[in-house]
Amino acid sequence: MGHLIDIQHLKKHFGKLAVLNDVEFHLDKGEVVTIIGSSGSGKSTLLRCINLLEMPDAGAIYYEGKDVLQGEIDVNQHRTHIGMVFQNFNLFNNKNVIENCMIGQMKVLKRSKKEAEEKALFYLDKVGMKDFAYAGSMQLSGGQKQRVAIARALCMDPKVLLFDEPTSALDPEMVGDVLNVMKDLAKEGLTMIVVTHEMQFAKEVSTRVVFMEQGVIAEQGTSEEIFGNPKTESLQRFLSRYRNQQN
Repeated sequence: MGHLIDIQHLKKHFGKLAVLNDVEFHLDKGEVVTIIGSSGSGKSTLLRCINLLEMPDAGAIYYEGKDVLQGEIDVNQHRTHIGMVFQNFNLFNNKNVIENCMIGQMKVLKRSKKEAEEKALFYLDKVGMKDFAYAGSMQLSGGQKQRVAIARALCMDPKVLLFDEPTSALDPEMVGDVLNVMKDLAKEGLTMIVVTHEMQFAKEVSTRVVFMEQGVIAEQGTSEEIFGNPKTESLQRFLSRYRNQQN
């Protein structure tokens, strides 16, 4: 049985800067993998390559055994399987909450309006935003927008959900609501990759933690291994910086 996602020798440059340098990574169904590391270590770029928002320069990305970088790939179709929740929500401001959750279902999955609406209400309820279904998206707080963005991603029935620093644009008092939604999804067995600076979340929720540095995966392991017994000096440094911020 192969991995759900299997990445081999992935490389990505922006100009002369090597952002991903021969990255090897895999993900199995039901895993919650958090990716930690300093800014600029390649975490978000790795996610964006998995979702084909960035095209790598070299390497292979296998999804369910098929290399999505080879041959013709329907990118929209690929993104229904591998959903993404962004740092800045990316909601359509001119549409209300439920329309934001329906549009992709109708356009890409060709669901009827009624079916799309039922699905949208189901997931809005799940993230605690059902009461806001007919509110304009401009009226929402950042935390509410992010919960709507999660519901919108779930409406596409993804097999994997990627979270790119989903709480970093939020006011501190809103972070908890969004992380709680993500914790619930993890408990339900949703396969997730989360790029985050929220170490407590990484500690509690991850089946595996990946530490990236300078475009490579420098260390990975269970949260006990990574937080309790970091092997590389760079991870020890990174975690001690984080602990100092906490005190």
